[in-house]
This record gives sequence, structure tokens and C-alpha cells, in this order.
Amino acid sequence: MTAQSSARIYRGTPRDLARLSRILRGGGLVAVPTETVYGLAANALDAAACRKIFRAKRRPSHDPLIVHIHSSAQLEMLAEPNDAARKLAQKFWPGPLTIILPKRAIVPAIVSAGLSSVAVRMPRHPLFRKLLERTGMPLAAPSANLFGYVSPTSAEHVANGLGNKIAHILDGGPSAIGVESTIVDLRDPHAPRLLRPGAVTRRELERVLGTRIRLPRKTRNDRAQISPGRLPRHYSPRTPSVLHERISPSAPTRAPATEAWVFIAKPRDVSGQNIFWLDDRGQLSGAARRLFDVLRKLDDGRFTRIHFERAQGGGLADAINDRLKRAAGKEPSKR
Repeated sequence: MTAQSSARIYRGTPRDLARLSRILRGGGLVAVPTETVYGLAANALDAAACRKIFRAKRRPSHDPLIVHIHSSAQLEMLAEPNDAARKLAQKFWPGPLTIILPKRAIVPAIVSAGLSSVAVRMPRHPLFRKLLERTGMPLAAPSANLFGYVSPTSAEHVANGLGNKIAHILDGGPSAIGVESTIVDLRDPHAPRLLRPGAVTRRELERVLGTRIRLPRKTRNDRAQISPGRLPRHYSPRTPSVLHERISPSAPTRAPATEAWVFIAKPRDVSGQNIFWLDDRGQLSGAARRLFDVLRKLDDGRFTRIHFERAQGGGLADAINDRLKRAAGKEPSKR
């Protein structure tokens, strides 16, 4: 079920960008395209504007926001970068990498869930970069959807989910990557920790830093989070979902036709109106790009249950599996 949208969708002309930048400087909200997923942006230095994000998304205050910047000077304004952060920024920015650092006093507490750190990213999407430059300020922008639901990768997704809660959506086309940014904690540069996998892989981070990247510690749902995307159930369709290590070709034939089955690659040995896949050839970049779009379509398809197959391998497979595990709310079954 989708919301009745009253939001206006903008094409990103110079006139549109000028208007949207004025709205943002005036404390308003604008849904924006990024290369990862669409975000809901507000002036990151305006606590009242950022509170509007939490209200529109129904987002709990203990889940922090990622701040998007246009220049390295803005990083210095917001955070206390170290040599490790500068190395990663030089290699991967603009791009799908978020870095956690000690924050400066200019960052409102609501942006960082009251913690002494801030999450910062320099996005690559050309239209969003133009808007950041025109606005002249860092923009806090979590995913532009109701909290906990499947992230949006198109302006249409945003309109369907938040169109009755926000007024302005900048259309930058389908998201090129399709899953949220990699998040690395560099508060202690000698003990970097991967908080969320994404298109920038753990191996790539380790190669640049020359040190092992640790995995995150478990976190409590009711505590302030060091970064977004760490709750056990997140990115979740409303339809009950199950993640499988592998799906055998015979499994769908033994289940009701009202259950949907999602393979990473197009299956050869099974077909039907309840059979879906993320990429014809099983390429991980294509699977990541289509993941959230497929989840949304299945959620609107009146299925009683959705079965996912775990992606195999490392790198981008880690990001896909992280989203699928949280969508299902548990570890994969061995079916």
C-alpha cells in the first residue's frame, strides 16, 4: 500500500535547484538523490530543521543522521579528522563511504543522537552535489522512507512512502548503487571498525589503511547508536520474510503459490509467477541496484511470505546479505 502523494517532484534544472536550496536554507526538507539511495535532507546545522526529518520518518531520536558535505573544508568544520580519515577521503570521496569521527560543537546533538561523534559523507551523485554547492551548507540526509522500511532508490519510491509528509522531491533518476553507504568508525584511527558494509568493501578499506578493519560490536536497540543501519530489523518489507543460505529449486514447488521466492541470479530449473531474481546473470552490482526495488514490488504483491537467497562471496555480497538479514530480522536458515 502506498501513500497518497502531494509532494512536487523537481527535475533538477538550475531554477529548480535555486528554489530547493532556498527551501533548505530556510529550514525545510527536500528528498534528494544519491548514488546509494534517496535521502531526506535538511540543514545539518539547524536542529529544528533536523527534527522535521525525525518527525516525517517517524525515526527514533537515538538513531543518528549522516551529514553530507560538498568539500573537505566542511569536513574540518564538522569533525576532527585524523590521518586515517584523510586517507580514506582522498581515495573514496566523493563516493559511497561514511566516516565516523569526533564531532565539533557546531553539530547539533539531535544529528548525532547526543553522542560526541558525527557521521560524514561526501556523495558522488552530480545533481545532489550541485544542490549541496548551491545551498552552501552540509545537509543531514537519512534514507527518505518511513523508519525501518525498505530504502527508496527512485523519486517514485519516495513519493509513495513519504509523499503525504513532505513537499519537495528532487528526481535524479534511479540510484546507481542501490544500497546504503559503507560506514567505518575512525574515532580511534588505530582500531578502525566496519559498522555497515556497502559498495566500498572491507578489503578496499584495509588496503588503503594498511591495517585490519574490525567488525562491529553488538548493540542494544534502545541505546544511542553510533551510526544508522545497525538495528537487527531494518530495511524491512511489511510482508514476513525469510533469508535462506541457499534455495533449492524444489523448495518453491513444495510451498504455497502465495509465497514469493527471490534468487540472486535468474534460476534455470524453476519458474512461475512467484519466482523472482535480482540480476539475470547474478552479478552483484546488478543485484544490489535492484534489491530494494524488488522488495517494494513484492511487498505490494499480496504475497504472504517472501523468501530470499543469500548472496555468495565477499565484497558487495556482504552489503546485500546485511540488508537481507535485517529485512528478515534474523540469520539465514539452512533450507
